Amino acid sequence: MKQEQMDFSRRIIRFITETNTKDIPPEIYEHAKIAFLDWLGVTLAGKDDPLVEKLIRYADLMGGNKHGTLIGRRIKKSLSQAALINGAASHALDYDDTLMTYVGHPTVTMIPSLLALSEWKEKSGIDFLTAYIIGMEAASVIGTCAGMDHYMHGWHATSTIGHFASAAVCSRLLGLTGDQTFYAFGIAGTQACGLKISFGTMCKPFHAGRASQAGLMAALLAADGFTSAHNILEGPKGFFHVLNGEVKEDIVKNLGETWNIKNLAQKYHASCHATHSAIEAARSLVRRERISIDKIKSIRIHTSELSLGIVGNAEPKTGLEGKFSVIYCVANALLKENTGMQAFTDEVVMDPAVRTFMEKISIKLDKDMAALGARVEIETDLGEIYSMITDIIKDIPDLGVKRSKIKDKFIDLSKPVLGDKKTEEILEKVFTLEKIDNLKPFIEDL
Repeated sequence: MKQEQMDFSRRIIRFITETNTKDIPPEIYEHAKIAFLDWLGVTLAGKDDPLVEKLIRYADLMGGNKHGTLIGRRIKKSLSQAALINGAASHALDYDDTLMTYVGHPTVTMIPSLLALSEWKEKSGIDFLTAYIIGMEAASVIGTCAGMDHYMHGWHATSTIGHFASAAVCSRLLGLTGDQTFYAFGIAGTQACGLKISFGTMCKPFHAGRASQAGLMAALLAADGFTSAHNILEGPKGFFHVLNGEVKEDIVKNLGETWNIKNLAQKYHASCHATHSAIEAARSLVRRERISIDKIKSIRIHTSELSLGIVGNAEPKTGLEGKFSVIYCVANALLKENTGMQAFTDEVVMDPAVRTFMEKISIKLDKDMAALGARVEIETDLGEIYSMITDIIKDIPDLGVKRSKIKDKFIDLSKPVLGDKKTEEILEKVFTLEKIDNLKPFIEDL
């Protein structure tokens, strides 16, 4: 193996174990607090999903020491089960963030395990945020090296990369040594799995929770001297070789110089991120051209191979399937405008008016389209054709706008669960999280 390849994991491990809080710009901590707030909101909203109830019953069956709070329920399960359940709850609605260098949804794999450990070990807010930021960057390097080939081959990167992401944040929070962190990566990596064929079922959110749970287990075992391969990523028959990836030395060299969290894209529609560009383009065209909905003859959505493979379902029959149908999402967005949680119930997805309008919409492959981009063409009854290209990944708002939008989203999701007063209290604490010396009381009260 080439020396630079042997240095690949070593560089990542050094970044995890040696980066100081002063090495991270203050702005980056603000991005982290926004991401945490968004995670809290979608987790509170997803806490009563049927798949979560099933996981809680499973946790009751397994038992264990009650160290980790379940968000929105104020009950405790074991650390392992808290990471699994909170992780699945936060991805249940598919309303969580996306990072393209990660090729998936990073936060739902990191914060659940990080939160459980922070509560148990009574860690500070600054320790929590630092571990999250460092884990995000380490996972971004691994995701970039795994690349689109990894994802297109059928691996669900949220799960596969998420195992390493969770191991990274937990190792950092626990203060593991370099050797121990190597072991944590090896233990996490040998468990890494998650298949895209599961999209549209309860297993997709389960992937997020399981990755968080596995990374937590990996770090705790490594802390006790449990051994594994030191080169799980780049080694012969290792992660990249088996799961379609490659070492990219130029990427790992940038660790600590650039911060991928600034490119984290939060969602403002409660569906797969691959539906968002088409939703935005269709809505914008209707508004800009003042197109009457009843005068639309057809809508053609041109999208990438990646998006087509995820959201090409033309006949969704459940709310969960609707999240992965760009045809449904566009039809519903134009007819009913509400693209939040209420748009993805079984009843709404099967609404006769929406189903009829869906017949006017088609989706086509455009090999030149960006991964999550879309070109939408609307043709009217008079033969007028209007077109627009949108790529929501390139339209990420700046820090101030993002903070305002996520605050509004959190209020919308949290108030029905916690009420006005509690929602405001959480907002204040999250935006000053770095000042909290012991997170345990805060987490127990969520």
